[in-house]
Amino acid sequence: MNPAPSIVFFTTASGAGYGLLFWLGLMRPVGLLPQVPAFALLCLALALLLITAGLASSLLHLGNPQRAWRSFSQWRSSWLSREGVAAVATYVPALAFGYALLTGQEGLAGIAGLLAAVGAGVTVWCTGMIYASLKPIPQWHHPLVAPGYLLLAAYTGMALLAAVSAIGGVVAGPASFIVTLGLAGLVLKIAYWRMVDGGMGGSTAETATSLGFIGKVRPLDPPHTETNYLLREMGFRLARKHAAKLRTLTLLVGFGGPVLLALLATQIGFGGVLLPLAALLALGGMLVERWLMFAEARHTVTLYYHG
Repeated sequence: MNPAPSIVFFTTASGAGYGLLFWLGLMRPVGLLPQVPAFALLCLALALLLITAGLASSLLHLGNPQRAWRSFSQWRSSWLSREGVAAVATYVPALAFGYALLTGQEGLAGIAGLLAAVGAGVTVWCTGMIYASLKPIPQWHHPLVAPGYLLLAAYTGMALLAAVSAIGGVVAGPASFIVTLGLAGLVLKIAYWRMVDGGMGGSTAETATSLGFIGKVRPLDPPHTETNYLLREMGFRLARKHAAKLRTLTLLVGFGGPVLLALLATQIGFGGVLLPLAALLALGGMLVERWLMFAEARHTVTLYYHG
């Protein structure tokens, strides 16, 4: 499918923002992060900035952005609507968290932080299910897509948290989380690519038309000669050699680089430099990974055009 820059940015930025909000709300109440309010406020501001920028970017992909509010009404049946409701709802405890930090109300901060963490997790899950629920696209209708969204959001969020922590002198704990989550993400992406390359859930002209019992299926007439919406949005084709290079780039830059830098930070120091660099590499790698997620997806309807 044609990778829209707005959606690539949205899924990367908002995923990292929600990941950061999740870890902040989960780890601060149990004392795993510095209890200085300024630290939590800085992380919270960064998380909300990324979330808001991502959500605003997603509106650019809509044909009529002014009608975006209508998507909230279909929450009973639409994962897109559920994502919107969850995203807006998560702002409530997140802002209450910030208010509690500013006013020194630690009890409220703990409760609001945990609620914000839950909201962040639910929102990212809904985002992943938007794609995982689409049966005509086998690369998305896959059991690893939604869990992958959660894992990669947690990974990039932790990379950001580690970067901010390192600037304040805290290195060991956050860096070890980067290593664990980065290696888990690398294993998941390799497993996912192997499964989709193996044809898991793929469609053919025979299965798409349910006429396979007759034999080989082919169209009697070719499609029209002019381009159309389906070809523009769903007829994007990425050469296999380019996909292989981008996959390697994702693994090396998005996972290998941050993991290596995190290990170096725990062994030789310089965490204030290495961990922010690790966060930048993780975010850059996720931009490539999300671009690939769209570029390698193939809608069943393209069987009519490309066979």
